Amino acid sequence: MAHSGKNQSIDFEKSLAELEKIVRRMEQGEQSLEQTMKDFERGMVLSEQCRKRLDAAQQQVEKLVARHGEYKLEPVDEADRDDPE
Repeated sequence: MAHSGKNQSIDFEKSLAELEKIVRRMEQGEQSLEQTMKDFERGMVLSEQCRKRLDAAQQQVEKLVARHGEYKLEPVDEADRDDPE
């Protein structure tokens, strides 16, 4: 069964929030090795879910843009982000 766009967005946000919590716990370094390994495994699953959702969103945007005319995807250059122009 497919999720609606709103549910996918909520799922993405929940997955990302959980992933951030896991990262914070692991960065503190106060867990047992066993718990760290469980968190790492869960983090990998969440990371993959988030990546897939972002890929799907990118494809959706590309389809929308393609429907409205020609477009060209350009990579984001870090120097351009700092340049206010």
